[in-house]
Amino acid sequence: MERLHEILDYSVGNFTVGKILAAVVVFVVCYVLIRLVMRILDRILARTHMDATLIKILKFAVKIILYFVAAMIVIDTLGVSVTSLLAAFSVVGLAASLAVQDSLSNLASGIMLLVTKPFKIGDYVEADGVDGTVTQLGLIHTHITTVDNKVIYVPNSKIISGEITNYTEQEKRRVDLNISVSYDAPIAKVRQSILESIEAVGLFSDTPDAPFAAVQSYDESSICYVVRAWVNTADYWTAHFGLLEQIKADFDKNGIEMTYNHLNVHMIADTKEGESK
Repeated sequence: MERLHEILDYSVGNFTVGKILAAVVVFVVCYVLIRLVMRILDRILARTHMDATLIKILKFAVKIILYFVAAMIVIDTLGVSVTSLLAAFSVVGLAASLAVQDSLSNLASGIMLLVTKPFKIGDYVEADGVDGTVTQLGLIHTHITTVDNKVIYVPNSKIISGEITNYTEQEKRRVDLNISVSYDAPIAKVRQSILESIEAVGLFSDTPDAPFAAVQSYDESSICYVVRAWVNTADYWTAHFGLLEQIKADFDKNGIEMTYNHLNVHMIADTKEGESK
């Protein structure tokens, strides 16, 4: 026993063999417990419907915290004052957070986007004045590809603090058009022609509402008709442009004039000049 005590009390630098062995045992126990906690956490998260990226972030954060606590326990076992280390970590952490506060803001906003899910990969959105298809949701930036194939990196803090319009989240969208027609065209004839154009396009449906066309306003040189028709979101732009072309073709076929602003100039002869001649 005395020999054992001598070995355990043998100094290695500032530490004794006994403290080093105790620290090793504590580290092994902490490591096993961390592995056990992470397995339990994996099972719990597997039952949720959280985003995969958010799950990775959560697991990484929990693992960092657990290993930090384990390190503090091991250091305390060695006889080193943990209080001074925590104070030093606090100062370093404060300085680091001030240096990267914009990145931390984007990171927090990225996590909020993953939790709230205002859009997903493949959605067509408008955010922070940028509209396009979401191709990647990163922790700092959201990648949006515009219709002319430009990739714009929008900071997540800008997105979360502004208005987000998701054009593809719903299965159906409504095409709204305003058509100006001459006063000479009978209202019933115009409405019938528009409804025939909607049917001819072949992409519109009667749900949730049937196609609609009616007089919206009486303008200075024309009657403005409002046109509303529902279509599958994936076919929105095809239906939108197709209906515009079809309405013009059917108006020409039915003799309906689509007016535009006119300027009539009346020439008045100079009577005095005419008399002198």
